[in-house]
Amino acid sequence: MALIGLVRVSTAKQETQRQHDALDPICERVFEEKVSGKLAVDDRPGLQAALDFMRDGDMLAVQEVDRLGRNLLEGLVVLNDLFQRGCRVKVLEGIAQGEHTERSFLLDMALALAEDRRRDISRKTKNGLEAARKRGHVGGRPRVIDDDKRAIILSRREKGESIRVIARVLDVSVGTVHGVLAEQAATESKKRGEEEKERTR
Repeated sequence: MALIGLVRVSTAKQETQRQHDALDPICERVFEEKVSGKLAVDDRPGLQAALDFMRDGDMLAVQEVDRLGRNLLEGLVVLNDLFQRGCRVKVLEGIAQGEHTERSFLLDMALALAEDRRRDISRKTKNGLEAARKRGHVGGRPRVIDDDKRAIILSRREKGESIRVIARVLDVSVGTVHGVLAEQAATESKKRGEEEKERTR
């Protein structure tokens, strides 16, 4: 039996050395991926490569279960998916630490606790935002696009520039540009609807 390691980070800027320090000395080979942990198992090239490399009796090794997903809860969900595929998993640290070949009462409890914690955080965040709104504050993430950038996006798009080019010029994501254009389209559609109502009165 051999241990086959998996190192995962969400972005290229994140450091992988801590995971390698834990896995390299004990694993026959360590695979690395820089992808979001929210992707399905079949859409994760590093995890798929590790699974394809494994022979009968081998065990996938990760430093912590949240390396299998973007957080503890999703890591446990992926862990369950791996069990259904017949994969054995070794978790070196944290919740679910140990060698696992199938779902167990301990893992079910960890999954339930993680889900409960996620709901608690979501509820507290919602309550905090609601309390802030009542005090006249607007919570949530700050807007990436200010009015100047929004005007530039609309102007460049009107001139026929592609969304990808606009995003590159302004150093924002393609999704951000899409969002601005969709918001503008919705505003214009609403305005046309109101004007149509006025004409038919």
